[in-house]
Amino acid sequence: MTQTQHLSHPHPATAPQPGVRIDVWLWAARFFKTRSLAKHAIETGKVEVGGQRAKASRAVHVGDAMTVARGEERFELVVRGLSDTRGPAPVAQALYEESVESKERRAAERATRAAERAGYKAPETKPDKRARRLIRALGDIDAL
Repeated sequence: MTQTQHLSHPHPATAPQPGVRIDVWLWAARFFKTRSLAKHAIETGKVEVGGQRAKASRAVHVGDAMTVARGEERFELVVRGLSDTRGPAPVAQALYEESVESKERRAAERATRAAERAGYKAPETKPDKRARRLIRALGDIDAL
C-alpha cells in the first residue's frame, strides 16, 4: 500500500465522529420550542456539556453527558441519538436518557410546587370596580 492510499482512507478509529450542533439537537429533542430559544439558553449558561458551559455551535456526540436547565426544572441526561430534525415526542425522547436521580429530583420539586399552591383558590368572577381599586392600591405600596 502506498502512502497516498493510506492517507485517502483514514482509520475508522481516528475518523471524526458525526455530530449535530447543540442548539439544533436541543430543539430536535424538544427541550425548547424554537432553535433561537435553545441558542439563548446556551448563551445564558443554562446548558452544560461534560460539566462545562457550551457554545451554540458545539457539536453533540452520542454518549455526551449534559445538564439542561429549563424554567424551574433541571435535566441531567446522556445523549443516546442524534437528529437535526424535529419529530414526534416519542422519537425525541429516544434521543436522550435522563438519569434516575434527575427524574426523582424533578418529581419531588414538582410535588413541592404543587403543595405550595394548593392553598390558593382562583376567584370565581372578575374583580369589581372596588376590588380593582384595592388591587391597584396594593400595587402602589410595593412601588414605595
